[in-house]
Amino acid sequence: MALLVRASRIHLLRLVWAIALLIATPQLLAAAQQTVPPASSKPQDAPRQMDPPMQQKALQRRQASAPPAIAGQGQTEPDRSSAYYHYGLAHLYEEMAISAGRPDYATQAVEEYKLALDADPNSVLLEDGLADLYFKIGRIKDAVSAAQDQLKRNPDDVAAHTLLGQVYLRSLGDMQGTQAVEMLQLAIAEYETISRLKPADLETQLLLGQLYAMNHDSAKAEAAFKAAQKIDGDSEEVVLRMAALYGEEGNAQRAVDTLSAVPVADRTARIEFALGASYDQLKKPKEAAAAYRRSLDIDPDNPDAERGLATALLVDSQLDEALKVFNQLVAADPTDAQSEIRISEIQRRQGHYDEALATLEKAKSQVQDSLELSYNEALIYDALGKYSQATDVLTGILDSSTHPDGKYSEQEKQNRATFLDRLAIIDREENKTAEAVEAYKQIVELGGNCDRAASSDDLAHPCYAGDGYAGEVEAYRDAHQWKDATSAAAVAAKALPKNHPIQLTYAIQLADTGQEVEGISLAKAQLSGGADDREVVEDLAQIYIRLKRFKEASEQLDKADALAAKPDEKLEVLYLRGEFYERQKMYDQAEIQFRKALAIDPHNPGVLNYLGYMLADQGEKLPEALKMIRQAVDMEPQNGAYLDSLGWVYFKSGQYTEAEENLRKADERINSDPTVHDHLGELYEKTGKLKLAVVQWERSMTEYAHSLPADADPEDVQKVQHKLETARVKLAKLGPASDKDAK
Repeated sequence: MALLVRASRIHLLRLVWAIALLIATPQLLAAAQQTVPPASSKPQDAPRQMDPPMQQKALQRRQASAPPAIAGQGQTEPDRSSAYYHYGLAHLYEEMAISAGRPDYATQAVEEYKLALDADPNSVLLEDGLADLYFKIGRIKDAVSAAQDQLKRNPDDVAAHTLLGQVYLRSLGDMQGTQAVEMLQLAIAEYETISRLKPADLETQLLLGQLYAMNHDSAKAEAAFKAAQKIDGDSEEVVLRMAALYGEEGNAQRAVDTLSAVPVADRTARIEFALGASYDQLKKPKEAAAAYRRSLDIDPDNPDAERGLATALLVDSQLDEALKVFNQLVAADPTDAQSEIRISEIQRRQGHYDEALATLEKAKSQVQDSLELSYNEALIYDALGKYSQATDVLTGILDSSTHPDGKYSEQEKQNRATFLDRLAIIDREENKTAEAVEAYKQIVELGGNCDRAASSDDLAHPCYAGDGYAGEVEAYRDAHQWKDATSAAAVAAKALPKNHPIQLTYAIQLADTGQEVEGISLAKAQLSGGADDREVVEDLAQIYIRLKRFKEASEQLDKADALAAKPDEKLEVLYLRGEFYERQKMYDQAEIQFRKALAIDPHNPGVLNYLGYMLADQGEKLPEALKMIRQAVDMEPQNGAYLDSLGWVYFKSGQYTEAEENLRKADERINSDPTVHDHLGELYEKTGKLKLAVVQWERSMTEYAHSLPADADPEDVQKVQHKLETARVKLAKLGPASDKDAK
């Protein structure tokens, strides 16, 4: 836009200059008077439209009335007076063509330019003007040809290079694949030349930086933006584009540093908005919300900044504040279905499931066939325990988006994997292991970039097959079908021999099922000696922790700590260290590690739940433990382990009604977990329902008997056995009539 505005200014200046020459030159004035109506004529906004024969006659009259060439000069000297005359007319027709939208005026302007060039063939100004006119009226080939001809005579003609650059830029949007790449290279070449010819031009440096970024040449893009910064150190555009470059590189922290370097008093609404978006990338919702608020203080009517603020508040679990902003967005735009969906999500997380469904119904009237809306509807049904309805919604989404040929775009694969994964989770909650495995097999069929040693969480290069195989193994593990889990892991390892996450899944399964030598050997085989070893080392530490080989676990954790560079990587190591100490009942040291992890990410649900549960189990800091676990459940209301933790902290706090509600929900979702049944036994004993307590402890003992050694601490098993035996004795003494649950 800036280039077009500047071009318009140049043309206006040229027009003024041309008209001035017409007025100042008597010969031109006399000639012009022959073609302009007399003063007494009726004023007209533009010359009367002529048919082609009349246009030709008018052109002949103008040629006849043009000033004659100076005698004696022949063709060796340009006829500048004639050139000026036709140049002035060309500009008049050009302006009228633009203002009136008349193609016949554009044709006349072209002809006048050609006549001017006949009079002065070597005029750079005229060649550039004609080429620019061709571009403006859409005769692109003629524009390119004229500009290229001009550059053959004048290689450093900035206007010709600029025109070619504009043509190549405009053509980029109409091309794909190899053609687009070639056009991008042509545009870069032109603007590199313009940059050399006009090194102090800010717009050229900014545009060149953007072109380099499109070409994935970050180093050159940064150099161009820094050159622009030297030209104008206070330019908002320079700061924004440099920050955008760093963000696209995945270096959000550098983007934040660049934007934050601008003093708060000097920041514009756009800079604050970009800062908020960069904090979003860093998963720092508090800082993001603060930046969006500052942006809105400067520009209160920016719905994008409002939406950014609301989303940051939602991520920060400030649900009431987020709801307030989303409601404001909907009030301003009742058709904002996206905000309605977010409101429904908040209502779901707050446990207002009926309201959440009603909000989605409102959103349905605004948007048709929204996958996100349907997915959120399934989540609400899942949270309500209406598994069949949740399954129906997900199955409907999958059936409606199935391609008979099995071919999907990358976005379709991502969506399909998400829906299938949730469907499998619901099947697991209903103990439908076979159905869950079938859903995971469909994820495996999506393939992905799996022939690599990358993380399964690598969103840029997802391996759907690896996720599907891992899901199969987990489904069998949930059901305590250990042989099937091992077989599934073996099949996965054979299918994806170069995929480290899958090989490590198999290694952990082997170590868990008594083949620790083979498991450890397979895990170590994934080590390469580089920085990519961090995840392998972490899994080795996990294996050693579960085997209670704590010395070796500590050594691996030290190695992982040395390899962890990013905050999220350090958080993973701290989490494992917390588990390392907790498994040894060194609770003070475990708490220190978990709190360090929360300092990195205060909203990590896994850390919040682990620390909250550990504190609750010790009967310590119960209000804080409740707050932590409540946060975790708000973020993942369908997580059975989190619901068990919530029920347990309520029990420890003496809130037995709330305890039973959440423990029963946990039992619905993970009823093969012996700890959940133990907790229910404790609750029922405390509330005088001894028969129900006995049933739960018996179930706990049954599940312990089918558990892996690493998940069945002998001390915990002995405690449950003791509680069960004691309860049976009490029950025998009291008789059935005295037990509350018998009434």
